[in-house]
Amino acid sequence: MRGLKTSVVTLRHKVFKEVAKVAYEVESDKINDAIEAIPYKITPTEVPKYRESIYRERAIAAERVRLAMGLSLRPADKPVHVTSGVDQSNISDKYYEPPLMQVIPSACDKCEDNVYEVSNQCRGCVAKACVASCPKDAISFVNGKAVINREKCIRCGKCKQACPYDAIAHKTRPCSDACGIKAIKTDELGRAQIDNDKCVACGQCMVACPFAAVADKSQIFQLIQAIKKGDYVVAEVAPAIIGQFGKGITLGQIKGALKEVGFKEVYEVAGGADVAAATEAHQYVEEVVSGKLPFLLTSCCPSWAMLAKKQFPQLIDEVSQALTPMVTTARSIKQKIPNARVVFIGPCAAKKLEASRESVRSDVDFVITFEELAGIFDAKEIDFTNYVAEEPTGEATGAGRGYAVAGGVASAIEQCVKEYYPDVEVKIEHAEGLDECKKVLLLAKLGKKNGCLIEGMGCPGGCIAGAGTNLPVERAKEEVQKFVQNSSVKLPEKDLYEIELP
Repeated sequence: MRGLKTSVVTLRHKVFKEVAKVAYEVESDKINDAIEAIPYKITPTEVPKYRESIYRERAIAAERVRLAMGLSLRPADKPVHVTSGVDQSNISDKYYEPPLMQVIPSACDKCEDNVYEVSNQCRGCVAKACVASCPKDAISFVNGKAVINREKCIRCGKCKQACPYDAIAHKTRPCSDACGIKAIKTDELGRAQIDNDKCVACGQCMVACPFAAVADKSQIFQLIQAIKKGDYVVAEVAPAIIGQFGKGITLGQIKGALKEVGFKEVYEVAGGADVAAATEAHQYVEEVVSGKLPFLLTSCCPSWAMLAKKQFPQLIDEVSQALTPMVTTARSIKQKIPNARVVFIGPCAAKKLEASRESVRSDVDFVITFEELAGIFDAKEIDFTNYVAEEPTGEATGAGRGYAVAGGVASAIEQCVKEYYPDVEVKIEHAEGLDECKKVLLLAKLGKKNGCLIEGMGCPGGCIAGAGTNLPVERAKEEVQKFVQNSSVKLPEKDLYEIELP
C-alpha cells in the first residue's frame, strides 16, 4: 500500500487538517465544541464512508482526534467524554500522554495471524499432496475439498508449499508482519496490541494496517498554540522533506510556506548531519581503527538506537556518542537564538520519543511529521506557487543531505574518513528494517563485525520510508539523490566536529 493515496491516507490527513484548523481558528472557550464536531465533518452524512455504520465511524474518528491532540484513547468500559483531558493538552508546550504508538481497539478488524486456510482454488485433486505433506494429519477431504483442522495444525506451511494450485493461503496480520521486532501481540478479544516494552516507535505497523487502527500521537495542536501565542518558533527540516509536498516543489518554496503558517526561520537538519558525519569519521579512526572499540554503531536513527539499547545492552558502549543531527541542529539554533522554540519536521515517529528524553527535551520543543505538516498546510490553504523557489535555506553538504536514504549515513562517514585519513581502510555494514538491524546486532555481539562501521535504519529504505512521509519510497529516493547531486559542497570540513555546542 505504500505510496498509494488510499482511504487510510485520506482519513488521517482529514483528522490532522481539522485539528489544525481548530487550533488556528477557534478560541479557547469554544475548543471543546469544535473538537466534538470533527467526527461529523469527517462523516458528514448518514452514509458511512469507511465502516458499516456512521456510528462506529464517528466513534473511531473521535479516538483519532484524541490521538492527534496528544491524548490517550478512552477506555471501552468507562464513560469518558471525547474532550476529557483537552484542557491539559490546550497548551503551547510539547505534550502527549505516553505511550506514543496506539492501537484503536474499535478500529482493529481482529486479523487472523499465522493461520493456514484452504481457499476455493482447491480442485480436490487425486494427488492430495497437501495430505501427504502434513506431518500432523491435520488435513482431510470434505465434499471433495481439503479442510485444515486448526486444532492439529502446527503452521509449518508444508501443505501450502506442496499444493500445485496454490490453493492454501497463509493468513497473517499486516501490522505484525511489518514489525521487525515482534512487538505486536493479540489481546483477549483477538485484537492487535502493542508491547510497549519491545516497541521502538518506528511506526511501520501504522503504515501497514489497512484499517488505520494503529496511530501515533501528535503535537500539532500544541505547536500551533505556541505560534498563536507569538513565540519565536523555528523549524529544522530533515533532508527527506524534498519532494514530500508535490513534484517540483523546492526547499525554498517549503520555507516560504512554513513562514506563512507562522515559523520565523527555517534550518536544514542536514547541517547537523554534516557535524555527525565528521564526528563519527574521526571516532571510527580514533576508536575502532586504533582497537579501542571492536566496531562503531551509528546513532542517528532513534529506533535503531533504542533497539540496540533495549535488546543488546552489552553493546551500548559501541553506539556512537555523536549527537543526532536533530539535536545538533537544535542546539546550534538555540546558541544563536536563545528564545527559539525549535520544531523538528521529519519523516519519523520515533523522533517524538527522542525529543522527550531528559537529555534532549530542552533542545527540541516539538516534533511533527511531514504527514502532520501537510495537514497544517491544508488547514491554512497553502499554495506553493506563491513562494520563491530558490530562497536559500543553509549551507549543508551533499553528504549530510544523503542521510535521508538507507546507506547514506555510512556513505557520508566513509567519504569523510577517506578525505580526512586517506590511508585508512573503512569497513562498512548497513542494515535497514528492524529485522535486519536485529540480525546485524546479533552478529556484532558474536564478534562477526569487528572493525566495522555499522549503520542501522529502523525503516526499510531509510528515513524516506518513515511512518510520517507523504511520498512513495522510490520517488522519495530519487528526489533526495537529486538534492545530493545538486549540492554545491559535497563533504563537511575536517574540523567541523570540533564545533562546541552547549
